[in-house]
Amino acid sequence: MSNHNDYDASQIQVLEGLEAVKRRPGMYIGSTDVRGLHHLVKELVDNAIDEAMGGFCNHIEINIHKDNSLTVTDNGRGIPVDEHPKLHKSALEVALTVLHAGGKFGGSGYKVSGGLHGVGLSVVNALSTWLNVEVRRDNTIYRQEYRNGDPLAPVAAVGTYEGNESGTRVTFLANDQIFDEVNYHFDTMVNRMRELAFLNRGVRITITDERPETPLQKSFCYEGGIISFVQHINRNKDVLHPEPIYIEARRNVPEKQEFASLEVAMQYNDDYNENVFTFANNINTTEGGSHLVGFRTALTRVVNDYAKKYKYIKETDEGLKGEDVREGLTAIISVKLVEPQFEGQTKTKLGNAYIRTMVDNAVSSGLATYLEEHPQEAKSIVEKCVTAARARDAARRARELTRRKTALDTTALPGKLADCSEKDPAKCEIFLVEGDSAGGSAKQGRNPAFQAILPLRGKILNVEKARLDRILASDAIKSMITAFGAGIDSDFDESKLRYHKIVCMTDADVDGAHIRILMLTFFFRHMRPLLEKGYVYAAQPPLYKIARGKNVWYAYSDDELNNILNEIGRDPKPQINRYKGLGEMNADQLWETTMDPEHRILWQVRLEDAMRADEIFTTLMGDKVEPRREFIEQNSKLVADLDV
Repeated sequence: MSNHNDYDASQIQVLEGLEAVKRRPGMYIGSTDVRGLHHLVKELVDNAIDEAMGGFCNHIEINIHKDNSLTVTDNGRGIPVDEHPKLHKSALEVALTVLHAGGKFGGSGYKVSGGLHGVGLSVVNALSTWLNVEVRRDNTIYRQEYRNGDPLAPVAAVGTYEGNESGTRVTFLANDQIFDEVNYHFDTMVNRMRELAFLNRGVRITITDERPETPLQKSFCYEGGIISFVQHINRNKDVLHPEPIYIEARRNVPEKQEFASLEVAMQYNDDYNENVFTFANNINTTEGGSHLVGFRTALTRVVNDYAKKYKYIKETDEGLKGEDVREGLTAIISVKLVEPQFEGQTKTKLGNAYIRTMVDNAVSSGLATYLEEHPQEAKSIVEKCVTAARARDAARRARELTRRKTALDTTALPGKLADCSEKDPAKCEIFLVEGDSAGGSAKQGRNPAFQAILPLRGKILNVEKARLDRILASDAIKSMITAFGAGIDSDFDESKLRYHKIVCMTDADVDGAHIRILMLTFFFRHMRPLLEKGYVYAAQPPLYKIARGKNVWYAYSDDELNNILNEIGRDPKPQINRYKGLGEMNADQLWETTMDPEHRILWQVRLEDAMRADEIFTTLMGDKVEPRREFIEQNSKLVADLDV
């Protein structure tokens, strides 16, 4: 598997120094919170994955140690250790101490890569209290140690090994003077490693957490690659055809140094939601780009051609829209190319123009062939698309009716909405309150200058089980859409959003949690930018009121109640009230505990992983009972404080 002849020190090219990383770590890893901490692991794993994409590595191991140090090991070629031709020191030391020094800057070390081999190593080194590296290469073991980014000694040969099992092992302890906390989240890392294993067929990725008394370990290897990926996403859904449709293609233009490969796996289910995820060199291109455009164009054209050819729709009809042919579709689009061009606000949009044509041609040919060769599956797919088109037309009529009603901005707001006087959305917040009783208290207790109240009666519609026409017929959902002012789905316009804090304020019990998840499901499926931009919050009302004489305390959990009782003493016995719902609080209490910005507790709801979020919403709100029961059993500790 190893081939060292064409990967040596001459390919480690130097672009600039490293000191800036220590001064402004956020510029290189995004932040110094837990996301930035996990980014260090991503940098090292990306290097190993690059070796795998080159065909030099098939096993990657991640070990989280008890002291929160971490090791990444691969069985690739091993980082070069010979003398760098310009800097006259080991190429391994160059890769660890010089920013933008790696095998991907103009050299032939990598044809296709996701990370920047060398950037990752040097950034991790710069932000670590200590780092140790071991390289196995040419039957020799080399080691070097670092403290605060500086080498303690030159790279040294420390032994030999037999066989051809070369590779690199990096162990580091992130600097707790730089990061807010040094505490890795095992579940977060598991999700990313599973994703990488799906995207790199046949590569085994093992992650072990040594911190618990009984260590945790997960190992992933998928010979089916992205076909297995689609099946994993759809595992709790009823699919329309048992096997995913798989398409692959390659493009090689040596004179332009263009090389690209494409894989597409797609499968329809009976849901109403589209789940299409795109990747370029294993990077999740959350903003889409040329590969997504090519896929969507081909998909819409091919399904329309088939539907007209076999009389599912008339030749004279306007045809199926893109949203019709994507309803209930789960797809993975993975491209790998030599020089990816990333654009967009977060640099996660692929810009290479030729990729659009490549994907369009491959999907057009592959999907048309599949539909012709699988008439029964084609019938199920096209009939679902036609049904979606009819529902879209009904939703359009409902939407037009809503628009006519809301032509005059102020008079069109929902009747139960108590709006605020402030007009700057950045200063405005709206509380979505469960029930008229709590809504009345909230209206009386709020600050009307910047706080709006929208009471919602009962549990809102579960949008996971409804098409858009039925969703738009729901009074509670129509009230939210109109109050927010930004529209939904493809019509969503962030610039028209009337509030930049949307607060779900429900009872602190199981029913309240259910109503909150119904709201979040609606936001995720039809107003996703609200979650992506961090506009959604969950209020945390107290569970208990503790009173002794004129003194009053509020407790938000059983543990906090016990702490307060221990602090104030249990003699003479204080009066303890257990709140059953927001409606039991008077206006002053609701303001003081849950709405006053000086004292309230708000949990911001952010979308970190759309794929994981889709899985959870499908599990919790979908039709299948067993996956929901398993999820609740596995996560019961998260709801231990709920009144059940």
